[in-house]
Amino acid sequence: MPEIVPAAPQLSGPSGSSAAAILLMLLAEDEAAQVLGRLDPDEVQQLGTAMFGVADVSEEEVDGVLDQFVDRARERTTIGFAADSQIRNMMERALGAERAENMLARITPPTRSSALDSLKWMDAKTIATLIEPEHPQIAALVLAHLEAGVAADVLQQLAEDVQADIVYRVATLGTVSAEALDDLERLLLRQVNKVSSQGSAPKRGGAQEAAKIVNSTRANVEQRVIRQLAKLDKSLARTIEDEMFVFENLNALTEKDLGALLRSVDTEILIVALKGCEPMLRNKMFGCMSSRAAQSIQDEMAERGPMRLVEVQEAQKQVLAIARRLAEAGTISLGGKGEDYV
Repeated sequence: MPEIVPAAPQLSGPSGSSAAAILLMLLAEDEAAQVLGRLDPDEVQQLGTAMFGVADVSEEEVDGVLDQFVDRARERTTIGFAADSQIRNMMERALGAERAENMLARITPPTRSSALDSLKWMDAKTIATLIEPEHPQIAALVLAHLEAGVAADVLQQLAEDVQADIVYRVATLGTVSAEALDDLERLLLRQVNKVSSQGSAPKRGGAQEAAKIVNSTRANVEQRVIRQLAKLDKSLARTIEDEMFVFENLNALTEKDLGALLRSVDTEILIVALKGCEPMLRNKMFGCMSSRAAQSIQDEMAERGPMRLVEVQEAQKQVLAIARRLAEAGTISLGGKGEDYV
């Protein structure tokens, strides 16, 4: 009978962020700094936290991490490392410096402005301080490149009398010119960089982007901005409101408020609006009606069969318009935002 040799015990060493932190701390400071410089802010924060947690590790754990690194390194190729300089050198050797430069200008993928990259490293207060003395158009450009939640924080820290104007400019921003990107570079990096005019200009902003920003503000700020925005452009204010409040948002209404809304909507409009409604919201609405009324509407919907999408969307807009009027009159509360208390 062959001798049975017991398997070597498996060490459950550090992994994930802890393993990466150990590797980083084995590098020289300059080398580690180069690695950190290539990471996103969230990754730097996660790795930095992990570094404090692995300050006291055993030699066996370090060996285990190095083994993990070597194993993974063997599975990778060197293609992709310093690819830019490698491609440039090949082109210059094959075509000559001038022809290679012309070719690279046509084939090099566009890169995002370093100024836009720097935005994600700044907190809302810092960004607000930077753009406060600038022209509102620059402020709008900055906000349009931020996540909606961060943009809302920045907006709320600016003077109240310019908030609606900036939201208006975000909504009407459209194509961003090279000059505007130059100003953004100057603002955030304190240097003037040449912005490439090749390729299509990026499109930012729009009513949907403006709606996301306003939706992320506090309720009192939202109401004030919309009122002031209506004075600048009533049509645009309504468009932004439409983007902020869609039919599915009615799910946030209480049964009492939803019932009050349904009683104010003509049955003919409601039948069409419910054709394109999510099942959860549709069932909630039926639950706010009498069983007889709910069954009557369901029968009518079944008899009509498929309806044009544009008709359904128009009916839903009419329901939303009634909901807004009831909310403005204080009859119902649209919800969706917590009220401010003192």
